[in-house]
Amino acid sequence: MDLLNKVALVTGGASGIGKTISLELAKRGAMVVVNYNRSREAADALIKDIENMNGKAMAFQADVSKYAEAGRLVEEVINAYGTLNIVVNNAGITDDALILRMSEEQFNRVIDTNLKGVWNVSKHAAKALLKSGYGRLINISSVSGVLGNAGQSNYSAAKAGVIGMTKALAREFAGRQVTVNAIAPGFIETDMTKKLSEEVTKAWADQIPLKRFGKPEDVAHAVCFLASEQASYITGHTLEVDGGLVM
Repeated sequence: MDLLNKVALVTGGASGIGKTISLELAKRGAMVVVNYNRSREAADALIKDIENMNGKAMAFQADVSKYAEAGRLVEEVINAYGTLNIVVNNAGITDDALILRMSEEQFNRVIDTNLKGVWNVSKHAAKALLKSGYGRLINISSVSGVLGNAGQSNYSAAKAGVIGMTKALAREFAGRQVTVNAIAPGFIETDMTKKLSEEVTKAWADQIPLKRFGKPEDVAHAVCFLASEQASYITGHTLEVDGGLVM
């Protein structure tokens, strides 16, 4: 229970990797605020799961790509708990296409959620984190932002931008001992990767030194480490959770 009574906000925290992050933070004693955009039923079910294991959690709807909604989200967290210690910027979308076929709308949608959304939440949460006495900002990037990925010029650009933003904010927040780090997951077993054919899955796995996809728990454990006191001297770092893919 190393995060006992810490208040944690997880954007996109109701499903996929975000759900596992929310659960793991709750197991460590954090009071978790689950942000969702459209997945109301999943968020409500997750809150019940956390409460059933004697954890504390609330769910708030907000589209973090919209500046005002991100502000309302942070305000609701402060009104509910009086402080904010941990922010995990996890919300993200994909809308893949080769650049010859990608529309401006596709590009903008991904940038607005995956990059501007991180800035929106970080901007509104900054004062609370700096005043909290224990602040951790953790941004979920991707190996696509490190390596680039064909058909993902929008996604790769956004996730690379998250890494740059992480370093900038780490320098800005360091004076108040608030750490800012990023996690760059590789191929993780999610509903999205389960849709890949066996042939495609094997082809990607063969490029990974550990020869397998990771699990959502691998990312969640990394988040909890960076959120913990044990990581208090780590800031501005991008932790690749990828089985060695970017090595």
